[in-house]
Formats: sequence, C-alpha cells, structure tokens
Amino acid sequence: MNLEDHLGDIIRKARIAAKVSSVAAAQAANLAQETYAAIEDTGTSVLDVDLAALASVVGLQPQKLKRIANGWVPAAVDLSLWRELRRITTSCSDYSVNCYLIWDEVTREAALFDTGFEAGPIFQVIDENQIQLRHLFITHTHEDHVAALGPIRERFPKVKLHSSSKHAPIEQRNRPNDFIDLGSLRITNRDTPGHAEDGVTYIIGNFPDDAPSTAIVGDAIFAGSMGKAPENPDLAKQKIREQIFSLPADTLICPGHGPFTTVSQEKENNPFFK
Repeated sequence: MNLEDHLGDIIRKARIAAKVSSVAAAQAANLAQETYAAIEDTGTSVLDVDLAALASVVGLQPQKLKRIANGWVPAAVDLSLWRELRRITTSCSDYSVNCYLIWDEVTREAALFDTGFEAGPIFQVIDENQIQLRHLFITHTHEDHVAALGPIRERFPKVKLHSSSKHAPIEQRNRPNDFIDLGSLRITNRDTPGHAEDGVTYIIGNFPDDAPSTAIVGDAIFAGSMGKAPENPDLAKQKIREQIFSLPADTLICPGHGPFTTVSQEKENNPFFK
C-alpha cells in the first residue's frame, strides 16, 4: 500500500498550515514557480530542488522530508501478531478509506472502528468468522468514515455507538478514562482533535500472546504525514505528540488512510515532527 500523502501533498499541507505562499515556497526551493507547483501536484521531486531550505520555510524536518523524497515507506507489518484484527479498505471515485474490525477469539464479540464507504466487505468478514458486532467506534464524523453507518445499524440495531461528537446523544459520547472490555481485549480513548473537532484515537490493548497495543487514529496521523488541519495545525501536532507519540514505541498505528505504521517509525521519519 502506498503512502496516503506523496511528497507534494506533505509539502502543501505544511505550507498552508504555515501560511506560506507558493511563490515564497518556490523561492526557498530555488525553483521556478511552475516547477515547484508540479512537485506539489505530482509528488515528483527534481534534482535541483533545495529540499532543506523548503522544509525549513514550511516547518518540516529537512532530513525526514528527504527520506520521503527518497521513497521511504514504513516497514511491512506481520498482522499474524494480532490474530483478530482486520483492516477493511473501501473506495469511492479512486479515494480509499480504512476501517478496522477486531474481536475476542473466545467470546467472538466484535468491535468496528469507522465504517468506510461500504458495509458489504465488513459483513463478509463478520459472516466468515462467525462473530457478533457489539460496538462501533467512530474516530471522527467526516463522511468517508461514517458513510456505511446506516446499513450497519440496520443489520445490527443493538450495536453500541461511541464517538466524541458533540451532536451525539450523551450515552454515545466518549468520556475521559472510559474503557470497554471486549472479552479479554480492552479499548480506551484519547482525544486527538485538530483534523476534526471530534477527532479521537482508540487504543486496543490486552491482545493474546502479548502483541503490542494498537492505536486506531482516524485521520490524526498517517504514515509519513498527518491529516490536514489548516484551522489549528498546532493543536493537531500537540495532540499527536501528547496522545499518540506518548504510547509505547511498538504500538501499531492504524490510520484512516494509507498503510500501517508504528509509533517508533513515525517519531523517526514523520517530517511534521522535529
């Protein structure tokens, strides 16, 4: 799976957050404006671009940005460590989104994190593994993450919803220090607003065989990038540092778009963090 954001996407997000014009960014990169614009559009670098100067102007870490330009991707993940974790990716108009399904291997009780665009692939995994959906956790209420909510609730009318939306009924809202037991698994939440006002990260622990915890992060952070947060980028970064980077280094990060990654890989390679 490719990175959610290519080099140009990363630079554009950082430039907009830093309120730097494309003209100023092109000057810093020592490029004609047309050449610079092509980098943002396609993600393809050019030999004479001054990435270090450009990174400094838009607030990115230069060495990490160079790794992205040189093709960095996170190490492949062996999902057999998390036997009852599935990533389900659905698409609409060439735009893909991830949701995640977990269950306890003994009780067969399951929890879904976001819905993606289609319910069909989720139902297929549920039916194949003969599990019962008990909980639906929403990382944020942007359309691509809740598009299949209706069909899921129609099939599982007793499923318990969890979100941090201020528009949700009180009984569905996440609270600090909440925990949900799913058989032997335990699910907690950490607020990660910035990309979305109601952004929340769910931590799943107590996997069998001491597998590392997982963090279902929505669009707070991606492998090598982060969700756009033009209105409050500093808050978004602060919450990622406080609520995600404070987790153990081997925590598996499960983003709403793009590949799996880990806390250690993002701290070492994500150019938004110095």
